[in-house]
Amino acid sequence: MEDTFQRLYEQYHQDLFQFLFYMVRSREQAEDLVQEVYIRVLKSYNKFEGRSSEKTWLISIARHVAIDWFRKQKTLKQRIFDKFDWDQQQVVDHTQPLPEEFAIQNEQIKKIYQSLNACSLDQRTVIILRYIQDLSISETAEVLGWTVSKVKTTQHRAIKHLKKDMENTLNEEGIAIEKKRVE
Repeated sequence: MEDTFQRLYEQYHQDLFQFLFYMVRSREQAEDLVQEVYIRVLKSYNKFEGRSSEKTWLISIARHVAIDWFRKQKTLKQRIFDKFDWDQQQVVDHTQPLPEEFAIQNEQIKKIYQSLNACSLDQRTVIILRYIQDLSISETAEVLGWTVSKVKTTQHRAIKHLKKDMENTLNEEGIAIEKKRVE
């Protein structure tokens, strides 16, 4: 079991951490929740039947850990994302863009993540699983315990919602810039 646990840790730790980080928006909390995932894995690995991949099984456990944390914090209806200070957080990126590219990318990524605030928890989860964790639609359905159709519908609505929110943000920024020019 020790070898299996070590392999799972080495192979999936970064994926689990990233998923939880995007869900709870706190590096420290994500680290704590990853530990909870590993505790649950140790307790239930012998029940893993292999009907899904290990990755989807682990992310499903991570999703349940995050939901349990939200429930304990009574924050399902609150916007944790609104309290997040993007200037103080860093997500590991193994590419090395030029400084000006980094500034542009950082601003664009910041706007995308802020637009995730406007999404429901289900929509946010689908976006994270599909586009950040690179899971297929069927793998996402397995993780969430949903049908493929529900994943597709939620994904479509989330993208539509993100696009609308980002367009509104850009329009508001354009109006603010225009007002400064007039003054």
